[in-house]
Amino acid sequence: MRTLKLALCALALLSSSAQAQTVKDFLAQTMKKWTAPFPPFQLIGNIYYVGTDGIAVYVIKTSDGLILMDTAVPRSTAMLKDNIAKLGFKEADIKYILNTHAHFDHTGGFAEIKKDTGAQLVAGLRDKSLLETGTYPGDEQNTDIGFPPVKVDRTVTEGDKVTLGDTTLTAHATPGHSPGCTSWEMTVKDGTTDRQVLFFCSGTVALNRLVGNPTHAGIVEDYKSTYASIKAMRIDVLLGPHPEVYNMQAKRAQMKDGAPNPFVNPGELPAYAATLEADFDKALAKQTAALRKPN
Repeated sequence: MRTLKLALCALALLSSSAQAQTVKDFLAQTMKKWTAPFPPFQLIGNIYYVGTDGIAVYVIKTSDGLILMDTAVPRSTAMLKDNIAKLGFKEADIKYILNTHAHFDHTGGFAEIKKDTGAQLVAGLRDKSLLETGTYPGDEQNTDIGFPPVKVDRTVTEGDKVTLGDTTLTAHATPGHSPGCTSWEMTVKDGTTDRQVLFFCSGTVALNRLVGNPTHAGIVEDYKSTYASIKAMRIDVLLGPHPEVYNMQAKRAQMKDGAPNPFVNPGELPAYAATLEADFDKALAKQTAALRKPN
């Protein structure tokens, strides 16, 4: 937990720096880690990690093909394809591409992989226009954080399901980080035990404006509703859009044959939700104070 808190503090510092400086400065600080390679591996059950050292991407193996959860920045698409192949999977077997949120660091490879595979792209309803224009909410003219536009085949809201073969994922609307931020829940087998897994969209403030000219309408209420909903969830395995959300690297190093899977941690989501909520309250207070400060 100490490592997770340190990582969250680092993210908070980076996002504050990004707002105080420029998006280009922010990207210069983060892109090295976001594009660094990380060996792909079987995370738990039929879920595999194929992302980079700084951006999480997942493949879910089903009885009727593969589901891809997010991608990374555009320049990492070839690396993701290589990681999928290293696991013995075929890119052509990807039938669905699921999105957590429409930010360029999780959508950069959608257009290319969708074109290569013919897979259906599924995303939160309120993020559809962002994906199809390749833009960041509230900063649509900023090409530094844009990405290749991609057609959304299906939109989802709370409780909608996506099924492929023997695997079903349930969408949970968790807005705030993006308007259509969507977390995905599924059940996996951990040995003989069923585990509930949540691919959490995100709950950080990051580059978002909460007051004055907010990044999107209703953003404060969106964040608050998301924190309330995730605190009520009963989840065994927390996964997220960036490895530091769930201390991926440290847990990967702890994995051993015959030992309990270190990614199983039922108390992790509520603890993380409390940290997110506290950080949000601080960011809201800071942005509100800055707005009221006389010029």
